Amino acid sequence: MAAHFSHFSYIVTVLLMVAGLFIVIARGNLIKKLIGLSVFQTSVYLLYIAPGKLIGGTAPILAPQFSVYSNPLPHVLILTAIVVGVATLALGLAIAVRIREAYDSIEEDEILALDHAAADAQGDGSP
Repeated sequence: MAAHFSHFSYIVTVLLMVAGLFIVIARGNLIKKLIGLSVFQTSVYLLYIAPGKLIGGTAPILAPQFSVYSNPLPHVLILTAIVVGVATLALGLAIAVRIREAYDSIEEDEILALDHAAADAQGDGSP
């Protein structure tokens, strides 16, 4: 049982990855897909941060009383990834708003049906 607790962060990471991927694949609503991508992205953050922290480790400031140091690089990289993720989510939400204005729906099936109906009405016959 103790072995499971030593890998708790990895178990949570895998569960979040599976949940995020399931939401993206199984849902047709664009907002739900964006939420699924955010959950998946959070799992990637955990995947990078988990090995970056050592138990008993300190900040990498050289001092004679410390011998174990934690690596700050994963935390810095994830901070940058969070900023990029928030910007990407904001762009996705803005696109979803424009799609809602254009198609009066954010359901993927309805949007595709409207596109096919418009293509058939023009008579170009493209699938």
